[in-house]
Amino acid sequence: MKYESQKVALAYFIVALALFAVQVTVGLIAGYVYVAPNFLSELLPFNILRMLHTNSLIVWLLLGFFGAAYYLVPEESETEIHSVKLAYIQLAILVVGALGAVIGYVFRIHEGREFLEQPLWVKLGIIVGALIFLFNVSMTVLKGRKTAITNVLLLGLWGIAIFFLFSLYNPSNLSVDKMYWWYVVHLWVEGVWELVMAAVLAFLMLKMTGVDREVIEKWLYAIVALSLFTGLLGTGHHYYWIGTPSYWQWIGSIFSSLEVLPFFAMVLFTFNMVWKRRREHPNNAALLWALGCAVLAFFGAGVWGFMHTLHGVNYYTHGTQVTAAHGHLAFFGAYVSLNLAIMTYAMPYLLGRQPYNQVLNMLSFWVMSSAMAFMTFTLTFAGVVQTHLQRVLGQGYMEVQDQMTLFYVLRLGSGAVVVIGALMYLWSIFGPVKPELVSRDANAAPAE
Repeated sequence: MKYESQKVALAYFIVALALFAVQVTVGLIAGYVYVAPNFLSELLPFNILRMLHTNSLIVWLLLGFFGAAYYLVPEESETEIHSVKLAYIQLAILVVGALGAVIGYVFRIHEGREFLEQPLWVKLGIIVGALIFLFNVSMTVLKGRKTAITNVLLLGLWGIAIFFLFSLYNPSNLSVDKMYWWYVVHLWVEGVWELVMAAVLAFLMLKMTGVDREVIEKWLYAIVALSLFTGLLGTGHHYYWIGTPSYWQWIGSIFSSLEVLPFFAMVLFTFNMVWKRRREHPNNAALLWALGCAVLAFFGAGVWGFMHTLHGVNYYTHGTQVTAAHGHLAFFGAYVSLNLAIMTYAMPYLLGRQPYNQVLNMLSFWVMSSAMAFMTFTLTFAGVVQTHLQRVLGQGYMEVQDQMTLFYVLRLGSGAVVVIGALMYLWSIFGPVKPELVSRDANAAPAE
C-alpha cells in the first residue's frame, strides 16, 4: 500500500463482504421457499426475501466498486485521496440507507418496483452519497496523474450516478415506467458497470503481470468502445413485449447479440496479459479470480445472454427460469468475481500481512464457481421444461411449477454449496494466516 488514504477502502470492503454474506444466506432461504412454499410465508414472504436478496447484492457490489476506486485511484493518480473524512461520511450515509431500506422491506414499506424498491428518502440518501463519492474521487484524479484506467473508471462511476436518477421518475403509464426502469437496470449492468469492470481488471493486470501500460490501455479502450456500442442500443432486448414500437425487436436483437463481444474481448485481454507477463506476482489467488471473472462473465453474460436475446426465442423464454440462469451466472461472473478479485489483491496490503491463505481462497473460487455453474445448468434445464410446458403446450403456471420440484431441489443444493464457498472466502481473508508455498517466491513481499 503506497498511500495512507487507501486504508479507507478496507472499511468499504468489510461492509461489502458482510452484505455478501447476507445476500447468499437470504438467497439460500429463498431457494428453500421454492421447495417448501409455506416456509416463512407469514414472517418473510417470498417477495420480501427476493427484495433482500437482490438489493443486498446491488448494494454490496456498489460498495465494492467504491472501495476499489478508493484503493486504485491514489496509486493511479499518484496522490492521496482528496478527503478521507468525506469517504467515511459517504460510507455512513450508505450504511444508514441500506439498514433503513431493509427495515422498510421487512415491515412492507417499499415502492414495489423490482430492484428499485427503496423508499424515496433512501434513494435521495444514495444520491447524496454518490455525489460525495464522485466529488471526492474526481478531485483526487484532477489533482494527480490522469491515466486511461482512471478515465474509464470515472466514466463508469459517473454513469452509475447519472442513470440512477431515472429511478426517481415513476410514471403512471406501465410501458413508460418500464422504459425508464430499464435505463437504470440495463444501463447499469450491461453498460456503465462494464466500464468499471474493465478498468478494475486493467488495474489488476497492470499490477500483477508487469505488462507495459500502453498495451493494457489499448485493450482497455477497445473493450470500452465495444461495451458502449453494443450495450446502449442493446437495451432494446428489454423492449420487446412492454408496448414499445416493433422496431425495437430488430434493434434489440441485433445489438444485444453483439453484447457477447466485449466479454469475449475481456477473456482475450486477461489471458493475453498473463501470457505476456513480466513478473511473477505472489498473489496467485487474485490472479485466479481475475481470470475467472473474465471467463465466467463471458459465459454468464455473453453466451447465456445470447441464448435467449433474439426476439423470436425470447417470445417463448421471457420470464422463465432461463432468465434466472442467465442472471445468476452473469452477476456472479462479471461483478461478484470482480469484487472478490480486487479484494483478494488489496486485502493483504490493507491488513498488513502476506496473502498466505491463498490455497483456501483459490479453493473457495472453485467451490463457488462450480456450484454456480451447476445452478446455471439446473435453471437452464428447468427453463427449457417450463417454456415447453407453459408456453408451447399452454399448461397453467402453477401446474408447471409442480413438475419442476426436482430442479428446485438441485438449485437449493448448489446454493448451499455457494454459501459454503462464500464462508471459505471470508475465512481466507479474515481468518488466521500461516505460510503456504504457492508461488516461486512465496516469502517475498507482495509486489506493487
